[in-house]
Amino acid sequence: MKPIVIEARDIVTRFGDNLIHDTISCTIFENEIYALLGGSGSGKSTLLREMIMLQTPQSGSIHIFGENITNLSLQQAQNLRRKWGVLFQAGALYSSLTVGENIALLYNEYTDLPPNLIHELVKLKIDLVGLPAHTIHLYPSQLSGGMIKRAALARALALDPKLLFLDEPTSGLDPLSSRQFDTLIKQLRDLLGLTVVMVTHDLDTIHHIVDRFALLGEKKIIAEGTLNEVLMINHPIIDYFFQKEAHGIQG
Repeated sequence: MKPIVIEARDIVTRFGDNLIHDTISCTIFENEIYALLGGSGSGKSTLLREMIMLQTPQSGSIHIFGENITNLSLQQAQNLRRKWGVLFQAGALYSSLTVGENIALLYNEYTDLPPNLIHELVKLKIDLVGLPAHTIHLYPSQLSGGMIKRAALARALALDPKLLFLDEPTSGLDPLSSRQFDTLIKQLRDLLGLTVVMVTHDLDTIHHIVDRFALLGEKKIIAEGTLNEVLMINHPIIDYFFQKEAHGIQG
């Protein structure tokens, strides 16, 4: 069995009186592409935010690289964050900075590298995600939706993380661009040895590149496993999401 990268156990999340997660657990292994799937309000994005320490669950534990992220000092949390990259849903690029300057921010913040080396690293990351070299000089407003996603991905990969979080990475993209982005994620996983965790609504992504996933619903994780494993489970939420008969798969 591969090493465990993320282990969430008995997570309870509340917003006031609204219960979001009722003792949910999941396990993510090294070098897999793992998805969090569920309907609106199922808590998948909330779980992702808890994993990247933007929110704290009411109870339960989340271990990442063996460390309990709910019991870290500020310095320990900062050190752990350097081990992962995050691609936010809309890219979250700074509109007043060029693509090159957006990526260089991480080197300027977290390293003491000289400017000429930072420039070379920025060019390398831009090439890595399949963007043309001149993109380094463009502003976010000059980019297409697909280019924004790739530029944000280049920034997420700036510090050579081994763990990558993606929030709805193909949302807003046309079908061709979505599949191209999926292919890029799989190629980068294989090339860089990444572990990838994504929130997605895209069933094509689930079918084509995801190794395992958790389906959230009814404040619980309804199922966790490979697509074939999940489709073997009889549950109305699973039937709703995957429409087994439509895919010619018998549960």
